[in-house]
Amino acid sequence: MLVKDLRAQRVKNLPPYIFDELDQVKHKLISLGKDLIDLSVGDPDLMPSRFIINEFKKHLNDQNVYRYPPYQGTRDFCRGISDWYKKELKVTINPASEVWSLIGSKEGISHLVMALVNPGDTVLLPNPCFPMYVSSVILAGGKPYFMPLLKENNFLPDLASIKPAALRKAKLMLLNYPNNPTTAMATREFYREAIHFAGKHGIAICQDAAYNDIYFKEKPVSFLEMPGAKEVGVETRSFTKMFNVAGWRIGWLAGNARIVKAVGQLKTNVDSGLFVAFQRASIAALTKGMGDVERLRNIYEKRCRLLSETLRSIGWEAKMPEATFYLWVPVPDNNKDSMAFSKGLLKRTEILVTPGIGFGKYGEGYFRMSLTVSEVILAKTIQRLNKLKT
Repeated sequence: MLVKDLRAQRVKNLPPYIFDELDQVKHKLISLGKDLIDLSVGDPDLMPSRFIINEFKKHLNDQNVYRYPPYQGTRDFCRGISDWYKKELKVTINPASEVWSLIGSKEGISHLVMALVNPGDTVLLPNPCFPMYVSSVILAGGKPYFMPLLKENNFLPDLASIKPAALRKAKLMLLNYPNNPTTAMATREFYREAIHFAGKHGIAICQDAAYNDIYFKEKPVSFLEMPGAKEVGVETRSFTKMFNVAGWRIGWLAGNARIVKAVGQLKTNVDSGLFVAFQRASIAALTKGMGDVERLRNIYEKRCRLLSETLRSIGWEAKMPEATFYLWVPVPDNNKDSMAFSKGLLKRTEILVTPGIGFGKYGEGYFRMSLTVSEVILAKTIQRLNKLKT
């Protein structure tokens, strides 16, 4: 019997993963018969459009579809991504050298960090942020340097405040706009500053654009739209939020050819590419399904508006987001302990939210609510929250 801890030190160094902890809380409460409403995880609840499902089914009968796929992605997949950039964003992407398929953007970002970062290198990370950014840097042996995302700076990092000692060892900067969890949008001015900053200091940029297509008014700027972006960086995108296919685990990396090649070199050694039927159905979605994305935006906008109005009616400060399907809400009553507040809300209402501290030090004082629940569940949520008025 093994009695000693066999974990590698890199695994021991990993912080607790907030969503795994919340998952355990959720299953425990459900096992106790609680009528739990889970607003903690951004897991799309809607079905993919019927034509996407039919497209996938159709390709299940294609010859050779069950064999190993090309590592980079099929030629049609890479060409489809390139064509989408040209049509939607007026951006030129070389399908032969500037695109690589991903098993979801979470996997892609983790492998990008591993492909670029040596032990001891500094990685500039937003804080608060999606927790796997930090985990990826730790697993690569790098050192996270946190860039605070503060309300007074519109939740954009203050690049001028980064310490020179960190810049001397900095190899990579991760960005994420529209932002999870703060829902903030990045401006063209910020991207121009970031691109100039990266070029000046020899830092690569990876922009996580998972939420670029979930917006309610002004279309978010794409990092790759900006002049000079491909000289310093890449962006990752995901089909998950656009087409409700989280379980497919499919996305892409696009941009700087040297970075794409480095990530591809690593990925050819650790995975075997994406199921071809997924690739073919996903490209059909990009080609014919952008109208469905518009309808999806309308659904999320309605949900966000209803819940933010409810929160304001009970005296909480809840801003209607410009993008994403989250609400990023200050903890009420000047109580900055987001974990204590979230536990108290769960006890009073059986509504599970994500405490801001789970996204890092600068997330403290906030909590996040995900609107990936049906209208029926949303109505029940509003009913329970309204009881807090009395």
